[in-house]
Amino acid sequence: MHYDCDILIAGGGLAGGCLALALQATGWRVAVVEAVTDEQRRTSPAGDRALALAYGTVRVLDRLGVWNGVAQQAAPIEQIHISDRGHFGKTRLSARQEGVEALGYVITARVIETHVAEALSASSVEYLCPTRIIGLKSGSEGVCISLKSGDDSLNKTARLVVGADGGNSSVRRLLEIKQKTRDYGQTAIVTLVKPQHDPAHTAYERFTASGPLAFLPTSDGCCSVIWTQVSDEAEALMALPDSAFLERLQDAFGYRLGRLSLCAPRRGFPLTLVQAEQMIAERAALIGNAVHQLHPVAGQGFNLGLRDVAQLAELLIRADAEGEDPGSNRLLNRYDEARRRDHQAVIGFTDQVVRIFSNRLLPLSAARNAGLMALDHLPWLKHTLARHAMGMGGRVPRVGRMLRSVR
Repeated sequence: MHYDCDILIAGGGLAGGCLALALQATGWRVAVVEAVTDEQRRTSPAGDRALALAYGTVRVLDRLGVWNGVAQQAAPIEQIHISDRGHFGKTRLSARQEGVEALGYVITARVIETHVAEALSASSVEYLCPTRIIGLKSGSEGVCISLKSGDDSLNKTARLVVGADGGNSSVRRLLEIKQKTRDYGQTAIVTLVKPQHDPAHTAYERFTASGPLAFLPTSDGCCSVIWTQVSDEAEALMALPDSAFLERLQDAFGYRLGRLSLCAPRRGFPLTLVQAEQMIAERAALIGNAVHQLHPVAGQGFNLGLRDVAQLAELLIRADAEGEDPGSNRLLNRYDEARRRDHQAVIGFTDQVVRIFSNRLLPLSAARNAGLMALDHLPWLKHTLARHAMGMGGRVPRVGRMLRSVR
């Protein structure tokens, strides 16, 4: 069978773009199909969202050659302060205690997206944009993909197709992969505030009766706010004038950072847990949001997705070196096995945190408060929590070491 490329990646955003960059030094012919133009991405409100990059994620980005280009625009998280509103229980995680410069970093999604897009345009990767996938047929020998670019139609054949095209993945839909969903009945209100006092590289996770409230330090001394509320209450908050909204936010967070002032519009995002029932199909794999969309409570969505990228890249780089078919069942099954445990652990942990810290029952409230107090006095347990927050709870793929060997 003739192949136009070895690997076709649907989606040139963060997940798909990083995977393509990881594979450009191999012998694989890689094509990226992206429906969103660079101009649309630059002006999209979604680009303003703050990403909390775990320490392990930064290591992967560094190995992929991405981190050096964006590091100056990232704010380090040197401490994480976790508390339960109205109770004494609290705990603190410290980079110094973990022996690292930072537990993670905060950066605007647009900064990384722009850098990845520029790196892709300068690479040997075939980049088709704006182009949509409208049909897909996979078989034992290869994948046939039907594309639409403006008024033009074209077809591509590949040995492997990778769905990195987000929560509304066309690849997942065309492969007829079902997904499980759970509506949390909550909405995340996202905005940016300027505190009176410097946040000093500290991230705050404060649990309230209606859901978690996170303050993430940014590189300009502001804080990115993710405030989770029961959807009805969120709708009422979004309808308030800025002054009244700020008063409610101040009451929920407190005065640890002094007076707060708004410096960006508010946006609301309904929260639903979405999980594809399978990550692979014949000559196809899913990564990132095409597989999972998480509650933002622990900031693990992008971090989990990038580990998908690193794991698949590691397997494909090794397959190139060993002359293995990139779309073989053996390789895809190894990807599925390697990622499944991480997915289950992170999704399960995130879901349990949402349930426990959004529950208003007094006995459970007292129990979680006691748990936070105990956690602050048990170094080994705090270290375990910090390792998970840093994305270092499990094995980090060796993609960087393998990239150096093929360059």
